[in-house]
Amino acid sequence: MSNYLQVSGVGMVFETKKGTFPALREINLAIAKGEFVSLIGHSGCGKSTLLNLIAGLTTPTTGVLLCANKEIKGPGHERAVVFQNHSLLPWLTCFDNVYLAVERVFGGKESKEQLKKRTNDALELVNMGHAAQKRPNEISGGMKQRVGIARALAIDPEVLLMDEPFGALDAQTRETLQGELLEIQARTRKTIIFVTHDLDEAVLLADRIIV
Repeated sequence: MSNYLQVSGVGMVFETKKGTFPALREINLAIAKGEFVSLIGHSGCGKSTLLNLIAGLTTPTTGVLLCANKEIKGPGHERAVVFQNHSLLPWLTCFDNVYLAVERVFGGKESKEQLKKRTNDALELVNMGHAAQKRPNEISGGMKQRVGIARALAIDPEVLLMDEPFGALDAQTRETLQGELLEIQARTRKTIIFVTHDLDEAVLLADRIIV
């Protein structure tokens, strides 16, 4: 497997009222295409900061990040993010929440029928096709997170960035979604970077654990 993501000499410093806060120092990391990597560590150690840098949501103070040999300078549809909070729009159905992302990425080059197919396929992939016309307040927390994952997968990213996506769920739902995520990765062979503070979860899911 060749390296798809590279993090070279990355540092991140935040300015606070109490002065500068170094969140990351000299991070070097290479991730292969199709690899499932878990970032694990205690709260405040910089896991989410690194994920946000890879997502292009923030810019590093020092160093460089590459995706497919191109510098990451902002968000891109080849990298999709799933947060702990599903961030679904409450006034839209599950279908429309996913369709919104699909239309933004593919709307200029595909027909409406193709966009609808992408949306339905993504919902079916996470076993949420039956709830396509329900709104977020009509489904459970685990189902909302499935829709959040569907929205990320629907834009066909090469990299799925997941920031403690199961952290707010009960143990049984969490276990179910862990199994489903492994099935999805086996079928799609997406590169996944998964942030967690749960060692058991990291061991279960990842090909490689980075502390």
